Amino acid sequence: MKFTVGIAMNPLDQLPALAKTAEECGFSSIALPDSLFFMEKQSADYPYTPDGSRMWNEETPWVDPLIAAAAMGAVTSKIEFYTQVLKLGSRNPVLLARQVGSVANLIGNRFGFGVGIGWAPEEFEWCGVPYKKRGARVDEMIDVIKLILGGGMVEYHGEFFDFDRLQMSPAPTKPVPFYVGGHTDVALRRAARVGDGWTSAMIKFDDLVQVIARLRELREEYGRADLPYEIQTVCIDRFGKDGYAELEDAGVTDTIVVPWVFDGMGFDGPLDAKQESLRKFADQYIG
Repeated sequence: MKFTVGIAMNPLDQLPALAKTAEECGFSSIALPDSLFFMEKQSADYPYTPDGSRMWNEETPWVDPLIAAAAMGAVTSKIEFYTQVLKLGSRNPVLLARQVGSVANLIGNRFGFGVGIGWAPEEFEWCGVPYKKRGARVDEMIDVIKLILGGGMVEYHGEFFDFDRLQMSPAPTKPVPFYVGGHTDVALRRAARVGDGWTSAMIKFDDLVQVIARLRELREEYGRADLPYEIQTVCIDRFGKDGYAELEDAGVTDTIVVPWVFDGMGFDGPLDAKQESLRKFADQYIG
């Protein structure tokens, strides 16, 4: 099982150094979060906390994950990066295809595209995209981005997106893996049908086991059971050697960790202390 470092809500000026240290310590990847803006009043509950509140405030630092991947990729050579997850619903797939392809080329195919729909109506409406039919729109978006990234002259004529023959060059020299997020059955179906893996939000172990079993069923249903498949998780009740062994036995291929939180440090902690937490975690579990 691989270990990925989650860098959500960290000061932006720390990110390149954290990526370099994570690479030196043997972490496989950096998980890149996505948040467009903080709306003062939210019209929908955040789906991954018990009371629907957000875990951050208007001063919490965020960075565009594709720009972060390029910046951190420029100071590293081996560690990989993936969005976890980029909210597709409020964006344009043709523009995204150019951005994803650019990042993949610039950092040597070390980029994976973790995608979700997005939970906040404001992110859709204030970016000029209707909230209704968001699931069907995202399905088309994934098709469009994959089509363009495949290279060559392509065209698309769907319900939401329509364009004649075009080509973006250079195409990535290797396929960009798509990891699909979401815990609903609709999201799991999407992950099984078009994803190279599934990526979780915060989840308990017992729920995770059920999700993995459901994904196996769905992948069998779609005739994709024999293809390589990633299970990336943020499990909130399994830690330490025994806990990570349980995750691996359950079918997890990649667990996302924040080592400085384990050491009682906040996201705004000093860089050198976070780097020491990375080294300490690697010595205990990665080696």
